[in-house]
Amino acid sequence: MIQWLAALASALLGSMGLGGGSVLIIYLSAFVGMEQMRAQGINLVFFIPVALLSLVIHTKNKLVSWRTAALALVGGLPGVFAGYYLAQWLGSELLSKFFGGFLLLIAVRTFYQSFQRPKESPQNTGSGEQGPRRGGLQ
Repeated sequence: MIQWLAALASALLGSMGLGGGSVLIIYLSAFVGMEQMRAQGINLVFFIPVALLSLVIHTKNKLVSWRTAALALVGGLPGVFAGYYLAQWLGSELLSKFFGGFLLLIAVRTFYQSFQRPKESPQNTGSGEQGPRRGGLQ
């Protein structure tokens, strides 16, 4: 029964912009009792195949900027190692609290932004129409 509730919550939250990986980490740590670091590792195992498939599809549709990807890789790789060592240093309990606080801040920000009027962009001015409003996590 709890697995069905987790699936329903994942679908609902995913439709509002919260990634399924965040829900998976919450489920594994809060309901299964798994340590935060292990839950994050399992989340990565699920993420990698989806990311690779997305990369193939986006490349096929010519939506990948390889120059931008290379710049992100140069900055991201040192960040991965720094984040890994920081997570080890913080420990699972403190890491869980930071993760929960981060999700709470994102929720408050998203809630606050839902009441803001969209800013006019140069392509929207003069026509009287506003472009589609983006929701969820940016």
